[in-house]
Amino acid sequence: TIEFTGALHATVVKQVRLKNPSSKTLKYKAILVGRDADDFSLPKGKTVTIAPKGQKIINVEFTSRFLRPAEAVLLLTSKSVGGINGASMSFSLKSEVKHIEPADILKCKSPCYEL
Repeated sequence: TIEFTGALHATVVKQVRLKNPSSKTLKYKAILVGRDADDFSLPKGKTVTIAPKGQKIINVEFTSRFLRPAEAVLLLTSKSVGGINGASMSFSLKSEVKHIEPADILKCKSPCYEL
């Protein structure tokens, strides 16, 4: 589970590190699914290529629109490269709004009532 915690309307970025222990290149297609998948994004694109014995970091962004917790799943499905497939992976994405910051403060003067 990857937890995104922050203020309402703030963008939180988390990183997922993928390692390739094999001697062949691995390629994955990243998909966000679930009730709140639209609130999460993959700014570097939806295709991930990991070099042999290498690693790759995927940034996952979340922007909160509501006070309720958001949930989605990051699915990484392997694409065949030279007949080699990696294991499919899934990560649960959850959010929590910890505080609310005002967008603006307005001062108003008005009589309480009129006769």
